[in-house]
Order: sequence, then structure tokens, then C-alpha cells
Amino acid sequence: MRLLRFIGFLFGLALLLGAAAGVVGLYVIWHYGRDLPNFDQLAHYNPPVTTRVYAGDGELMGQFAREQRLFVPVAAIPKRVIDAFISAEDKNFYTHPGIDPVGVVRAFLTDVANFGSHRRPVGASTITQQVAKNFLLSDEISLSRKIKEAILAFRIDRAFSKDKILELYLNEIYLGAGTYGVAAAALHYFDKPLDQLTIAEAAFLGALPKGPNNYNPVHFPARAKDRRDWVIDRMTDNGYITAAQAQAAKQTPLEVHLAGAQHTVQADWYTAEVRRDLAVRYGDQALYEGGLAVRTSLNPTLQQMAEKAFHDGLESYDRRHGWRGPLGHLDAGPGWAAALAKAPVPLGFQPAWRLALVLSLDAKGAHIGLSDGSEGDIALAQLRWARPTRRDQTLGPPVRKPADVLAAGDLIAVELLDAGPAHAFTLEQIPNVEGGMVVMDPHTGRVLALVGGWSHDLSQFDRAIQAQRQTGSAFKPIVYTAALDHGFTPSSLVLDAPIAINQGPGLPIWRPSNYERNFLGPATLRV
Repeated sequence: MRLLRFIGFLFGLALLLGAAAGVVGLYVIWHYGRDLPNFDQLAHYNPPVTTRVYAGDGELMGQFAREQRLFVPVAAIPKRVIDAFISAEDKNFYTHPGIDPVGVVRAFLTDVANFGSHRRPVGASTITQQVAKNFLLSDEISLSRKIKEAILAFRIDRAFSKDKILELYLNEIYLGAGTYGVAAAALHYFDKPLDQLTIAEAAFLGALPKGPNNYNPVHFPARAKDRRDWVIDRMTDNGYITAAQAQAAKQTPLEVHLAGAQHTVQADWYTAEVRRDLAVRYGDQALYEGGLAVRTSLNPTLQQMAEKAFHDGLESYDRRHGWRGPLGHLDAGPGWAAALAKAPVPLGFQPAWRLALVLSLDAKGAHIGLSDGSEGDIALAQLRWARPTRRDQTLGPPVRKPADVLAAGDLIAVELLDAGPAHAFTLEQIPNVEGGMVVMDPHTGRVLALVGGWSHDLSQFDRAIQAQRQTGSAFKPIVYTAALDHGFTPSSLVLDAPIAINQGPGLPIWRPSNYERNFLGPATLRV
């Protein structure tokens, strides 16, 4: 009898405790759930998407974004990519109601075991909880935020399909290097669209949400590979891939091909002008968040030719005005290579140029050292142009020996002429003059190439578009065309004589003359 009473007492106590727990639970849900953000916005997900600018042949020229993201609907995301993220982040995603009770208990026990060790608490966030946090809450580490996150996860799981939740997650998640979403990350790390990723590459992307900076494949390759292999093991355990596939994937080296720069047309001035035009037409928000696809008339081949012709012409002109001296000085004694490696490369260097240190001189030329410790020579013939320049832009005496131009310890710009045993270089100099070039199709008005200066890194001012210069002789065709239109012929006589024009009160008399300061008298229009 006493035993029955005791059992009845325990049963009643259990009911009382259960009721109390239920009341507490209801109060917690009411207290934290009364002012939660509205998750209806998730149904109209419109994330900031990268604007991409293309050349006339379809090659990528540039991208503009506050967050590098390419939105991809979940139906277009390959299954192996989804499998990798589910294996790494939430293996029970398709079966739990927004939170994973088993994962919560496991995380709780781990945190109790680590209590007092100053380790960061272990999370048990499901993909649904991460969506709630990323879209609707903050990154604050607190009990109240976790409770709100769990409540929102329950509500989101009931309001949206699992595929919709995955679509939100895989397009919003930050994956390092400024990339958001799996599509942008695939292009950044592997220069591939999602449907071309291998199992190993998909597993690496799945490894990144845990800590993109901690698993950066450039800075921490071993750590990144270990984490990738862990994801591959989880994919095997969950039955997404076979043991043979896992073994082959883990044996694959972790090789990244960052950003696909080799497939990007380098046209800084043109791209900058397109950016300014888009900002005026559509505004900054559309430019940096609207995901515009912009096709331009740029011809990549003509752009390369224009830049080469422009740089060659500017450099040739600058050399005719002499040598302005070295970029700086360093000790050419022992340890010069380490010192040179630390020396900053001045803005305006061309891709083929290198910073060099003059080690010694002889009658034949200059012996130089490079930042990698290698050495080379500049022949006297390559120094002949470097006559000293004077303030009036006239040239000093001819160069007869290397010492007329250089001294040991000089920091200079050089370009390799011969990669063979001679290892011959030529002396270079950043021009002291600027210019611009526009290549247009006269029949359509399309701009095919544009160069706005010597170096976009040195100055972003576009001398082809933004400079307001005097027209000079460029105006002559307009004058002479008007003359022909009014009955003149190339043989018509025009009087070239002195003339004085009153410019108005307070202004001097204007007496225009020819460049040679002479007058030809009667002359034909052709002359």
C-alpha cells in the first residue's frame, strides 16, 4: 500500500513538474516571441547581386558590388553542392522541425564538459536557425538571441518549404574573400560555375561556413584541406557518395584558381567610365546591388593595341626630354637583396617592369640586382637616351659612360630584354607627361578602346573623357569644311597678313600669328 502511495506521489510530482515546465516554456515563448521580426520578407528575397560588365565579345571586364553575389535558384544548384553543405552544417535538415533536438543535447553536453576552459560555446544551429540569424537577427552571443533564433526557426520551417530555406541559405551565406552565396564562391575559388564543381570542390565550399578566414586555402592550405576532407567523410557517412568516390576526392590536391583574372579584360579606364555612366543612369543602388548585365562595345584586341601604342608613344616622347634621375637609393653592400625586397614599388610601373638596384658600374654598362636575388646587366647602349634633363626641358651632354647616368646604390626601373644567359635589361622611367586616346568606329560612334593615362593606379583622372583641353588644330577640319561648303576650293587664295582684333573693354588687343611668327601674304587654302 505504501509503495502504491509512493508511486502515486512520484507520478503526481512528475505531472506537476511537467506542468510547471510547460508553463515556463509557454512563458518563454510568449516573452521572447512577442516582438520578433516579421519573417514574411523571406518570401520576397531580393539580395544585393553583383553587376557584371562585358566587352563586345562577351569577355568579363569588371564587376561592381557591395556584396559579391550571383543569385541561383535552388533548382539550379547541383545536388552534390547541397549534399556537401547539409553534411557539414545540418545532416538532419530534411527531418527536423527547424531545430535539431539531438544536436542541441550534444552541444549542451559538450559545453558542460568545456565549462571553465574559456573555449567558445559549441553551437547547434541548424540551417534554418542560420537563416533566422542571418536575415532577421544579429551575431550577438547570448541566451536570449538563441531562444529567439529557435522560435523563428520553428516558424520559418512551418511557413516555407525545405527547398526555399536552402535557397535562402545557399545564396546568403558568407564564404570568404568578399563572396556571398555558393555561385560567387565557386567562381572566386575555382573559376567555375556550380554545375562544373567536383566532389572535392563542392566539399571545400561546404567547409567554409564554419570559418571562411580560418580555412582560407591561400593562407592555411593544410587546415583548409583537412576541413574539406572532414566534409567528404560526412558526405560518405550520410550516403551521398560512395567510399571509392570519397577516397578519390580526398586524394585530390586542394588547388584554387582565384577570381579568373586570366579571363578578365584589363580596361580600367573604359570600365571606370562605364561605372560612372551606370551610376548616372540608374543610381548607386542599382549599380552595386541590382545585378545588372552590361554589354559594351569594347574590342579587347584593339584595347591591347591602343594601350601598347599609347605607352610606346608616351615613353618615346618622354625619353626625348631626358633622364630625371633614380627613384631612390639603397646600400649596395651585403644584404642588398633583402633590403630591395622590402622597398615599395612605385605606382605607375608597367607589368613588365621591375625594381632594381645598381650594384656596380664599368665601362660596358651597369650591373644590377633584383628583389629575388638574381642579377643582370644594362648595356651602355641602353643608357644612351638618358641624358640629364634641364629645367627648360633641354638636354644635357651626351652619355659617354654609365657613370654619366647611374651610380652604385641607385634604385631604378628596368625591363628585361633578353632572358637568356646575357640577362640583359633596359633602363625605364615613368613618363613626366600624360595623355589620352579614344578609338571609335566613325560609322556607328561606338567606342572600341579607351586609354585615359599612363597608369590607372597612378591617377584615376581620365584624360580622354574628363580633361577639358583647348581644341587647337583639331578645330581646323571644321573651319576648312565650312569654307569648302561656302564655295572655296583648295586653290582659292586667302590673304595671310597681320591682323589686330579688339577683344573689348579692359582686354588687350589680340594679334594672332602663325607658329613660325611670320606671314605668308596671299596663300592657297591648301597651304
